[in-house]
Amino acid sequence: MTYLLSLLDKSPIDQGRDGAFALHATARLAARAEELGYHRFWVAEHHDMTNLASSVPEVLIAYLLAKTSKIRIGSGGVMLQHYSAYKVAETFNLLASLAPGRVDLGVGKAPGGFPLSTRALQTAIDPARKADFADQLSDINTYLAADPNYEGAKATPFPPSAPERFLLGASVESAELAASKGWELVFAGHLNGDPENLRKTFEAYRRASGGKSPILALAAFAADSEEYARERVGNLRIVKVFLPNGQSVNVGSEEQAAEFARQAGATDYRTEEKVPSVLHGTAAQIRMELDELHRLYGVKEFVLDTPALPAAERLSSIELLAKERLSLVA
Repeated sequence: MTYLLSLLDKSPIDQGRDGAFALHATARLAARAEELGYHRFWVAEHHDMTNLASSVPEVLIAYLLAKTSKIRIGSGGVMLQHYSAYKVAETFNLLASLAPGRVDLGVGKAPGGFPLSTRALQTAIDPARKADFADQLSDINTYLAADPNYEGAKATPFPPSAPERFLLGASVESAELAASKGWELVFAGHLNGDPENLRKTFEAYRRASGGKSPILALAAFAADSEEYARERVGNLRIVKVFLPNGQSVNVGSEEQAAEFARQAGATDYRTEEKVPSVLHGTAAQIRMELDELHRLYGVKEFVLDTPALPAAERLSSIELLAKERLSLVA
C-alpha cells in the first residue's frame, strides 16, 4: 500500500525548558524528518499558551526552510480569522519565492488561543467589515493566482510556483467549502476522530471535488514497546470546557479551562476530561492501523501530529515510524 507520511509539530515546551528550546527542538525535528524522507513538515499557530511555543508559524516556516533543502514546509495552520487575506497571500508568496516548490499554506477557522489573545489580534479589525471565511479563501485564491493583469492589489513577489493550499477541517461543510474553492482538504482526525463523521466528510469531499482524496491528520506516537507507548500516551489529557453561551473548546488542563472561562467572562462553566485520540504502540502496529485507514478510505497522505511529549521522545517516534515506512513510500 502506498501513501505519503508527513508531520505536524506544535513546539511543545518541555518541563523545565523554555520556548527557545522548544523552537530549536522543532527545527531539529524538521531537519531529521527531511533526512528520513517525510513528505511535509508543518507547524501550528497557538497564541498566549504557556506550554506551546509556535505562535507565528510563518516566521518559524522561514527558519525551517533555511535549515532544510527539500522537504515541504508549511502551516497547519494559519488561523485566518485574525488576518487579511492579502497579508497572508503576500507572506506565503514571499516564502515561496525564497524556497520555490517547497511552501504549503494551510489555514483553519479556529482562534488558536484564548479570548484575550483573540481580541488583541483583532483589535484593528472592524467587525462590520470583517470578511467571512469562505470569502477569505476566494480572496487568497485571487492573490495567489499572480495575474499581472489583475487590477487590484498584487501580493508580490510572485514566486515561480504558488504555495500549495490546504483547508483544515473536520466536517462535511469544510469538505464542500474546500472543494468549491479548489483547496486540498486535511481532515483533522487528531481533533475529531469520530469514524462516522470521517466517512461522511471524505465522501462529501470526493463528490464535490470530482474524486480527489483528502489528507488525514492523526496524532501518533511510536515506541519500542506497546506498553511504554500506552503508558506515555495514557498520561496525556484534554480538558473540554463548556461555556453558558454554548461555546466549547479543548484546552490542556483544568487550570487552562478556568483561565479560558475567566477571559470569556463566564463564571458558570463545566469541564470534561478526556484522553486524546492518539495512535500508539510499536511502529509496526501504527503502520497496520494506517494501512487499514488507507484501505477503508483511500487516504493518499497522513499528517502525523507529534504529541506534546519531550523532544527526545518525539524524535525517537518519527525515527521508528520512518523505518516502517521505507517499504511503503518511495
